[in-house]
Amino acid sequence: MQRRKFLAAATTAAIPFALGATTTSSTDEPRQLIELRTYEIKFGGSGSGVLMDYLRDVYSPALERLGCSSPRIMKEMGNSDPANIWVLTAYPNADVYLQAQYLNADTDHQTAAAKYNAVPAAKPVYNRFTSQLLHAFQGMPRVADPGTEAGIFELRTYEGYSEDAVRRKISMFNNEEIKLFLKVGLNPVFFGKMISGPYCPSLVYMLHFKDMEDRNESWGRFGPHPEWKAMVAKEEYADSVSNIRKTFLVPA
Repeated sequence: MQRRKFLAAATTAAIPFALGATTTSSTDEPRQLIELRTYEIKFGGSGSGVLMDYLRDVYSPALERLGCSSPRIMKEMGNSDPANIWVLTAYPNADVYLQAQYLNADTDHQTAAAKYNAVPAAKPVYNRFTSQLLHAFQGMPRVADPGTEAGIFELRTYEGYSEDAVRRKISMFNNEEIKLFLKVGLNPVFFGKMISGPYCPSLVYMLHFKDMEDRNESWGRFGPHPEWKAMVAKEEYADSVSNIRKTFLVPA
């Protein structure tokens, strides 16, 4: 217990500001920190089963004990090569995020993760994992739970040519675009500004759909909508997106 208290104090002291705790939306609801991890499974290996067991039975309960919702575990649609496992985690604030980076410092977690930690160097579970850290938008300060109806997830990264371009696109979402998304059936899981990751400056968001037909119909209602036509014509939003990356995911 003393070790856990020391860890909590150490991680709190390690950051002089509460990134997720003090910045709030217009409704004074705290904006979550969002982490997207991508585990690249070793080619030809059989480690995905060990990883999935760890994520579901050890990692997820550990984060729940810290006050997070259960992470969402997904894989890429189709036969991606190399295979990638995605993990979406929402943290209530920066302190909890930092605590989650030191799970192996806790003896209880070490015991629960014994099988995972005993994987030999000759049979690694994955090549590497990458992490994107995002700060939820004011217009959607918390990650939504799509329940069991979601069959596919569309992850979209909007890169901007400058920090100000991304700021203007985020303003577009907060002030107008999220409302239109909801109106036409584009159901968001989250919207976040990329704080750290491979495509800065950028923003990232995720939508969920029943299936690809549902997805195509929803986007089909969005493009010709008069509110979108008026929105995209505004000078303040011009040239705010320089590149778009899309990834389709399904529940793992």
